[in-house]
Amino acid sequence: MAFIENLTLFVLAGFVGYEIITKIPATLHTPLISGTNAISGITLIGSVVVAGSGHSTLATGLGFLAVVMATVNVVGGYLVSHRMLRSFRQRGD
Repeated sequence: MAFIENLTLFVLAGFVGYEIITKIPATLHTPLISGTNAISGITLIGSVVVAGSGHSTLATGLGFLAVVMATVNVVGGYLVSHRMLRSFRQRGD
């Protein structure tokens, strides 16, 4: 794909994502975070595959950067989900 096509796809995906997130009620944010954590896990696997493929130094570097970013996203998402679920517990639990 040409650069302009990739950029157009990226902008459209960002716009659709923004519109979807702003329309979801706050009570569904925790399940949505859990779903995005699962998607980030898939991203993490893909980035590990790209980083380990050894096609070029640039691909390996970008794959390593993707591994780091996806790991931060997954760990941060689980920490936020855990904190939100803990806020729903009763005080005696």
